[in-house]
Amino acid sequence: MTYENPPSATGWSAPTLTVVIPTFNERYNIAPLIEKLEIALAGISFEAIIVDDDSPDGTAELAKSLAAAKPHVRCIHRVGRRGLSSACIEGMSASAADFVSVIDADHQHDESILPQMLAAARDGADIVVGSRYTGEGSSTEGFSAGRQKGSEIATRLSGILTGKALSDPMSGFFLLRRSLFNDIVPRLSREGFKILLDIIVTANRRKSGKVEIAEIPYTFRPRFAGESKMSALVVAQFLGLIVSQISRGILPTSFLLFSLVGASGVLVHLSVLTFAFEALSFNFANAQLLATLVAMTTNYLLNNELTYADKKLRGRRFWTGLLSFYAVCSFGTLANVSVASVLFESQYANFLLAGIAGATMSVVFNYAVTRIFTWR
Repeated sequence: MTYENPPSATGWSAPTLTVVIPTFNERYNIAPLIEKLEIALAGISFEAIIVDDDSPDGTAELAKSLAAAKPHVRCIHRVGRRGLSSACIEGMSASAADFVSVIDADHQHDESILPQMLAAARDGADIVVGSRYTGEGSSTEGFSAGRQKGSEIATRLSGILTGKALSDPMSGFFLLRRSLFNDIVPRLSREGFKILLDIIVTANRRKSGKVEIAEIPYTFRPRFAGESKMSALVVAQFLGLIVSQISRGILPTSFLLFSLVGASGVLVHLSVLTFAFEALSFNFANAQLLATLVAMTTNYLLNNELTYADKKLRGRRFWTGLLSFYAVCSFGTLANVSVASVLFESQYANFLLAGIAGATMSVVFNYAVTRIFTWR
């Protein structure tokens, strides 16, 4: 693919605005989006930073070919790490412009309002949000009815948390002063998919509730190409971020998800324990051991898909990761089985309560250690 009449490097000037474009499998969206940005931002010195999470469809290679032809385009090719929030943070951290913005690669955000967003920031706003729900904004074209309702619920929850009368705190389309970003970036979470909420809450606390936010309406469009990244994972990570922010970061999003998976593991554990102890007539220690092994396996599978989706283990690494998970958790398992057996045999608790006690005590240990040895 060739690009006619690329801008001359001799005419380059320092960018006023950096547009960060996080990507994963967006090969067919990138070039058309850059062309739209060039039209929308004509007369404004800008750079586009494409942050690609090692897309298997070759997004990074295409982005690099664009960068070779266009001096205002850059590509950050991330290998071994994934996640929308961390990609946005990495892209904004690479900016030297006075203002930074984030836009999705799928063309659902209306790039034509970027000059208005920049003007609002220049007029004093700390954060400017492209909103689907204010003024003439609309999301009906880009959202299904179910996703529309879910977005409305998430917006209400976000509003309660931020304490700001925002119409669209869940937007993935926003602009802010780089000086503000530099101030709050050490406190931002690298986990999850909804970074604007994290930015607003963190900035609001940093500025003692005096952060100035402006909203510019736009119509949310259908995706240009590719598949939506919205999934149950995004919903779970968003809810985890809400709770994490309520705890002021004391409880990381990943720990909350790990605990949620652990809670499901307790149900699996008790089901297997009951079946082995009562139906198969295993002695309690053996029943507890079997239940623990089964629960460990289901916990590993769910954590790989949910908690550590940005570090998901595949292929050979999936199996070595499973062995690592077993090995690391075996220490927690020994304590689990020992404590549960003592409680049961000493008649301090029946077999169900003893099982719960043993399973619960290993959650924190397993979380801390598997982050180091399994999903590092």
